[in-house]
Amino acid sequence: MEQPITPSLVSELRISLIQADLAWENRERNLERFTEQMVRIGASSDLVMLPETFSTGFTMQVSIHGEREEESKALDWMVRMAARYRCHVAGSVIVGTQGGFVNRFLWVGPGGVEERYDKRHLFRMGRENESFLPGNDRKILTLGGFRFLPLICYDLRFPVFARNRNDYDALLVVANWPAARQVVWETLLRARALENQAWVLAVNRTGRDGLGVDHAGGSTVISPRGEIVACLDEREGILQARIGLEEVRSFREKFPVWKDADDFRLT
Repeated sequence: MEQPITPSLVSELRISLIQADLAWENRERNLERFTEQMVRIGASSDLVMLPETFSTGFTMQVSIHGEREEESKALDWMVRMAARYRCHVAGSVIVGTQGGFVNRFLWVGPGGVEERYDKRHLFRMGRENESFLPGNDRKILTLGGFRFLPLICYDLRFPVFARNRNDYDALLVVANWPAARQVVWETLLRARALENQAWVLAVNRTGRDGLGVDHAGGSTVISPRGEIVACLDEREGILQARIGLEEVRSFREKFPVWKDADDFRLT
């Protein structure tokens, strides 16, 4: 079995995206199933990505299913998995804060939580804005020599927020994206890769949720040239791929679109 990398600079990362049919509002069952998938992955990946609200599904019953970070079973599980398999684990969970609930992306390494990003764009059509507080800050995450910008589902629709300011090499997208808009999912993912000349690593759930909404998966890895490197269909599964840092840098040097980008200020 391959050994995990050290935190030092590297030019290639091994990625696993876990596409699952989430058990609705059932944290224990979801964590059991993801534990089984982590056993399958073992030490073969440097980064493991989970869907949006992976422990509960995209429920608006936040007062029932949200957890404070210091008491979070989902976060405790992420910490244990990252330490056990010497990897980084990423995904979003419902977190209770002093001001209210947030849809929080957690970036967890072998030593514990390294960074947090709270979803900025709340899906008002699903009334997410009535149950959650919006986040404000872009967060840049690092692993080896790579820089990542995390997005949570609906964030994907906002290209200004995702615009590469030469501050990241890959977009991380975790989602509960409905099957009815699967073409939009596929189109926006490729667009974000092309316009930002960055890798896109996107994990979606599959199956029908507790509200009767169907999801068609389509978790994928897309190159900085907009080419689909690997992709899952609508079935549960683990998508594994390798991404290279040199591919990003050399492409941006040979085809420097970024030099002609318009300046802007995000407010």
